[in-house]
Amino acid sequence: MREAGYPFEVVEPDVDESAFSTHATATRDYAETLALAKARSVAPMYPDRLVIGADTIVDFAGEIIGKPMDVDDAERITKKLFSAPHKVITGVAIVRLCDSIERVESDVTTVYPKPMTDGQIAEHVKGGTWRDKAGAYAIQETGDAFVERIEGSLTNVMGLPMELLKSLLAEKLDYRK
Repeated sequence: MREAGYPFEVVEPDVDESAFSTHATATRDYAETLALAKARSVAPMYPDRLVIGADTIVDFAGEIIGKPMDVDDAERITKKLFSAPHKVITGVAIVRLCDSIERVESDVTTVYPKPMTDGQIAEHVKGGTWRDKAGAYAIQETGDAFVERIEGSLTNVMGLPMELLKSLLAEKLDYRK
């Protein structure tokens, strides 16, 4: 957001992500539901300000992959995701209570990975860049070394699809950069 020239303040939402079921839920719906819950949790503290909530998940053949719980989970997720193409989905919500603005959409990017050896997976997990990252990797850090190509938005894979955000702001708020 800073690089795009948007002024912002980070406020941690009070949302227990584990309370949201991933069973029988479409992946886009899940990402959008979490993004909206995050924005709604912060909006009452700033009713006259625009609040943006976002949530990124990975869809591997319909299975929702979130953030790894521990080292073993990071290794399991990495082995799975770097064996076949997968989708990165980010829900983005905008909320401003003073004028009843509420909108949520999502962006989807397909990631085509390069196969990783067991040694590369072990090094990746040891490096710790998987912590707090959906899918156990951050393309902007070291993940790009293992990505052959993507179809869609790179900023989506990084966690906030700037193209979608710009569109939402222009559409709902007539906020143009």
